[in-house]
Amino acid sequence: MRVLAAMSGGVDSAVAAARMAEAGHDVTGVHLALSRNPQSYRSGARGCCTIEDSRDARRAADVIGIPFYIWDLAERFHADVVEDFVSEYAAGRTPNPCLRCNEKVKFSAVLERALALGFDAVATGHYARIVDTPSGTRELHRAVDPAKDQSYVLGVLTQEQLAHAYFPLGDTVKTEIRAEAERRGLSVAAKPDSHDICFIADGNTPGFLSEQLGEAPGDIVDAQGNKLGEHQGTHGFTIGQRKGLRIGTPAADGKPRFVLDISPVDRTVTVGSRAELAVERLTASKPRWCGPAPTGRLDAKAQLRAHGDEVSVAAWLDGDLVQVEFTEPTSAVAPGQAVVLYDGTRVVGSATIDSVQRVTAAV
Repeated sequence: MRVLAAMSGGVDSAVAAARMAEAGHDVTGVHLALSRNPQSYRSGARGCCTIEDSRDARRAADVIGIPFYIWDLAERFHADVVEDFVSEYAAGRTPNPCLRCNEKVKFSAVLERALALGFDAVATGHYARIVDTPSGTRELHRAVDPAKDQSYVLGVLTQEQLAHAYFPLGDTVKTEIRAEAERRGLSVAAKPDSHDICFIADGNTPGFLSEQLGEAPGDIVDAQGNKLGEHQGTHGFTIGQRKGLRIGTPAADGKPRFVLDISPVDRTVTVGSRAELAVERLTASKPRWCGPAPTGRLDAKAQLRAHGDEVSVAAWLDGDLVQVEFTEPTSAVAPGQAVVLYDGTRVVGSATIDSVQRVTAAV
């Protein structure tokens, strides 16, 4: 096959490209320039898409012996990922930019361009597995290494996209990847993994949002509407947040408070106890299925955050919406995040959380 290997400049994508080339495919490496104003150097493991990263990717391609190009997708990334991130926070929701990037950039813009240029597939360094079925379809599954599994942020991929996707690292644990990179002579073998949000290099998300949205002071209240404190903008909070609330009045029971609700319209942040966070059901929109859409009631597992635990649920389609009912109440369910449904290790699909129904007895 003719394969386009997306190379971020990190160890994972470098080894993925090397494995595809070693398997006999005609591989071309491409680094995605996603930042409008790339910095020369990253700060430790923060961010990515720096000039340093593009050079690391080029050096890896040279060692592997494959052609290498840089594609400037900064405008597309800014419109589909950065602006979406800012607007979601402005609306009181908590988005996942990595999931949006996979949907809109890596497996939409990049895959479309790759196919137009005559490539058969795109390979990335994501930790997930693709399983070919006897019927000719492809299934997305969790990676062998649970600590590195990235199937959650890939749950937006459709069957058509999976047909042209390869994840060569899905059956390997991370420690083996670094050892393999060293054996192959790749200089990125010991390079730190990037963490946090790639377009916020200093890791200060509230600061970034304040620059974009400005200050919009408001009140912090309890569930009964009593004022407990003030804030400089609802965009500085997420559902379930406990730290940084700066509430002067302690709770009557002396226990920590958590963010229960965010209302940008009246600039109010509502806080309460851990018990008041408990959710028994959610409604999600914009479903994307990795295969056929489920019919009837689906007893499944759900993941609600990129590094969250699985929880047992029942899910069903309700017109264009997905209704998800938890077997046991769960906490810190944030509108704007994705709910990804699993059947065993297989990813069924993903949808965006719109609203939640809290446990009545807890309010």
